[in-house]
Amino acid sequence: MCRHLAYLGPEEPLGRLLVEPPHSLVRQSWEPQRQRSGTVNADGFGVGWYAPGDPVPARYRRAGPIWADLSFTDLARVVRSGAVLAAVRDATAATPDGEAAAAPFASGRWLFSHNGAVAGWPDSAAPLVSELPPVELLSLEARTDSAFVWALVLHRLRSGDELDQALGETVLQLAGAAPASRLNLLLTDGTTIAATAWGDSLWYRTEPGRSTVVASEPYDDDPHWQEVPDRTLLTASRAGVLLAPLEEPASAPSKEPCT
Repeated sequence: MCRHLAYLGPEEPLGRLLVEPPHSLVRQSWEPQRQRSGTVNADGFGVGWYAPGDPVPARYRRAGPIWADLSFTDLARVVRSGAVLAAVRDATAATPDGEAAAAPFASGRWLFSHNGAVAGWPDSAAPLVSELPPVELLSLEARTDSAFVWALVLHRLRSGDELDQALGETVLQLAGAAPASRLNLLLTDGTTIAATAWGDSLWYRTEPGRSTVVASEPYDDDPHWQEVPDRTLLTASRAGVLLAPLEEPASAPSKEPCT
């Protein structure tokens, strides 16, 4: 049902994060090890990254499988960044949206990805439509559950929510409307990562003060990878990672530092 990854740290070539590791995101597109729904992520992919001095990220997205895109291999070899969000997609249902349905979704300084599915889509989400101003609903980039989830998150961000609050409150709202949903969300602004574990796997690896990676599953055998418990909100920076149970109000979580 998709695999995704976010990185904050020293500048690295995209390929070192996404292509070269033994169980890289590219490999996870055809051979995920911990994915709980679906087996092949061949319905599109995308990478977003930040350049020094520019708060607005660049994106490269395609509708086909990442392993078949020779241009991405070349791009990943030479493009370097200290903040990255990437995803490979397994579509819940076929749509005509093409690469517009591939994460990361973007607005301003934010990049976003959804690993999972809104159960009962679209009927279950109908009661939440009133949460969005009509112009935001009409501006959805794709006719998918992930695009709608992003619209809910983005509305909260534009209203002043911090990254973790926007994700946590959106997950609890969607879970109330569609309880069987899988809602692993990933969000960054280039300096902070927020993520949720809700129905699928999520891991992180951090070198406090230097770098942090948050991913659907480990991309190598480094023993420092830590699994995030289900129904958890994660907030990360280069300094480290904080975890909070999602059953608590996301606006005032009780957080414990992790190393």
